[in-house]
Amino acid sequence: MKVTIVDYGLSNLLSVQHAFAHLGAETLTTGDAQDILRADALVLPGVGAFRDGMAGLAKLGLVEPLRQKAQAGTPLLGICLGMQMLFDESEEFGHYAGLGLIPGRVVRLPDTAADGTPQRVPHINWDPLLPAGGHTDFSGTPLALLHPGEECYFIHSYEAKPADDADRLADTRYGGRAVCAAAMRGSVLGCQFHPEKSGDVGLRILQQFLQMR
Repeated sequence: MKVTIVDYGLSNLLSVQHAFAHLGAETLTTGDAQDILRADALVLPGVGAFRDGMAGLAKLGLVEPLRQKAQAGTPLLGICLGMQMLFDESEEFGHYAGLGLIPGRVVRLPDTAADGTPQRVPHINWDPLLPAGGHTDFSGTPLALLHPGEECYFIHSYEAKPADDADRLADTRYGGRAVCAAAMRGSVLGCQFHPEKSGDVGLRILQQFLQMR
């Protein structure tokens, strides 16, 4: 499977390319709508503000091609900001519409922990992935190669919150709260952490993504 990495001007493309190359996957990095429409699998990475990310996609005419491919069942992985843009809207710097592929909103992480003590935002840390929805493991999901409690690397100030708990794959704990770390609807998978920066754990997630059809 060739992986098409979406370039809209707000991402560390080399780290994503290198991670897939390590797994032996062929990649194409592009901001061309026709390349998106021909893709076998899509990765939407991203670093920065939601508003700017959606503006970059719109400027290149990529919003509708991404929606079309997701609706057609093409595997689509959103990473960090890319995950956030999969959702309906974000409150970052105002209110902005997203791709609407996973119902829900992007909201700021709270400045205080559940017990009222201050917590640092942005959150930058290695944190454990824990099965959501009362599950005890990740079987039957794109995280199936992981064991509960394995850690991934997070850098974020905002949380993508699915409207339907059935869309949550994994949470992490931050300030005593469960924060959504991965969500999925149909063939659309979002990871708030950085798989390409999370060592062997991240590589196993990308490996599982390559097997999605």
